[in-house]
Amino acid sequence: MKNSRRDFIKKSAIAGTGLLVAPQISWSAQSYKRILGANDRVRVGVVGFSDRHRSSHIPCFMNHYKELNFDVTAVSDIWSVRRDEGVAAWKAKMQHDIVGCRNNEELFDKKLADAVFISTADFQHAHHAIDAVKAGCDVYCEKPFAETMEDARAALKAVKASDRIVQIGSQRRSGTNYHMADDFIKSGKFGDIKMVELTWNVNQPGRWRRPDLVAKLRQEDTDWKRFILNRPYEEFDPRKYLEYRLFWPYSSGLPGQWMSHQIDTVHWFSGLKHPRSVVANGGIYMWKDGRRNWDTITAVFDYGPPNDPSTGFQVTFQSRMDNGTEDPAEIYYSNGGELNLNTNKVSPKGGLTEKMAGAMHMKPFLLPEMELAKTEKVAASADTGGDPLTSAHIRNWMECIRSRKQPNAPVEAGYSHSIANIMTTAAAHTGLKATFDEATQEVMVGGKVFKY
Repeated sequence: MKNSRRDFIKKSAIAGTGLLVAPQISWSAQSYKRILGANDRVRVGVVGFSDRHRSSHIPCFMNHYKELNFDVTAVSDIWSVRRDEGVAAWKAKMQHDIVGCRNNEELFDKKLADAVFISTADFQHAHHAIDAVKAGCDVYCEKPFAETMEDARAALKAVKASDRIVQIGSQRRSGTNYHMADDFIKSGKFGDIKMVELTWNVNQPGRWRRPDLVAKLRQEDTDWKRFILNRPYEEFDPRKYLEYRLFWPYSSGLPGQWMSHQIDTVHWFSGLKHPRSVVANGGIYMWKDGRRNWDTITAVFDYGPPNDPSTGFQVTFQSRMDNGTEDPAEIYYSNGGELNLNTNKVSPKGGLTEKMAGAMHMKPFLLPEMELAKTEKVAASADTGGDPLTSAHIRNWMECIRSRKQPNAPVEAGYSHSIANIMTTAAAHTGLKATFDEATQEVMVGGKVFKY
């Protein structure tokens, strides 16, 4: 492996403090002084003062901004209430005035920021990323990166045409345990991936609901047409504005919100860019509250080389919102055992034993007992309070803004998870198997391009 297990364990201890940096880059205060432009303060703008930004981005940024010489200068939000809250929150943190912007054009036209956090509604991320890089800003963009292939292609093209640093908010990519898992699988010691089980279950009738906040939202205090961007026009609805995760086409719900995190590790560990096919089933079985997106889903993916169906593996994603303890699990299986990112252990469980192999004159294959970094665990709630993985991920973005090196979760990671999400949505909405056309970069169902 590229890095020794001892190095990973040492770094995992640092992660517990929220100060883990990306494995491929680590800067001391003295190192920064030797970087051209290191004494220039990086001005950060906030695009969307959301719950995610308030509860996770802010504490993580505060862990590192002084050392890395960053500052927050402006908040852009089309809802006056959130805009005012954002200005007040950041003014208290930074101890200086913050500029409140009615929209992103105002933020970029005034040239108030060198970099931005984007944590707006799911379907807006790609568009806001395009605007930001065209304005010359580096970007930390929350997932899902895009909910349609049209948006995904446009955003990928814009980012690749720029020289901007774009970090997708897939914080597992900055976790020591995940880097250990990736190295172990890529070393060949794990064997070929044969199956991956992804689960994310909760029992929360209020998850993604904001009834108290919905009651406060008035149309005259925001910009509804600007909110819906390129989606089909609907009359103003405060629920779709604030509870967008429940309503397609503003969000795919479970695939975009939760699966995008977990399926990203499949792409990372396997080196594959997207599934070959997806089927999905589920429904709204419990929470009959007017939502459009399912509260329960099972999706089954076929992964492998696009032109070689004789080899590959299966991935399942199961999620329900009416029974669960919010303890997401990711288990990778080979013929020799399992790699469990819930327990952070590699084990020979389920591997090919000597007895079973001998019956067919084969050699047994059992993985060694091995522990990954024990100090890191995914914070499943969006209200993370600055968890170690997100803190490490934001620090990695900040460091890459300085070094101009690629971050741990570059734009290609967002593009790939978007393909998987959109394929899942297509399968769920049509009841058909979804595939991906490499030539056109389109999601296909029943021989037709999937459109919302």
